[in-house]
Amino acid sequence: MQSVISELEHLISEFAQKFSKIPDEEFMAKPNPSKWSKQEVLGHLIDSAHNNLRRFIVGQYAETTKIIYEQDFWNKAGDYQNDMKGNVITLWVMLNQKICTVLKNMPKEKYNNLVDTGKEDVSPKTLTWLAEDYVKHMKHHFNQIIV
Repeated sequence: MQSVISELEHLISEFAQKFSKIPDEEFMAKPNPSKWSKQEVLGHLIDSAHNNLRRFIVGQYAETTKIIYEQDFWNKAGDYQNDMKGNVITLWVMLNQKICTVLKNMPKEKYNNLVDTGKEDVSPKTLTWLAEDYVKHMKHHFNQIIV
């Protein structure tokens, strides 16, 4: 778990700076009306952080808890497109710092606890798997924001 935490801490520091350097117009530009802007993609990562933070906490005391995440609904409800860029970046940073804190404080005997993500085609996953996948997912979306 320590390697996941270290990588996440590095990504937070590196990409918060990179996001801040993107001109506002570019950050908020939508490729087409049905596609997310870079700001909305970062909003998606905020929503992912919210849901995974809950999984990392609840999964320690209520094994095989079902925590479902409907990404389009969350993004629309969050209305990231109409928020200030700095607020979106700050929220992303703070949520991920909190995830690092939770992962650091997680007892090793909880790493293999299972969480059900609610996806019908996916069996419950361990907290370790979710943490590793969370970082992979984040890096995938960085490629959409930093071009």
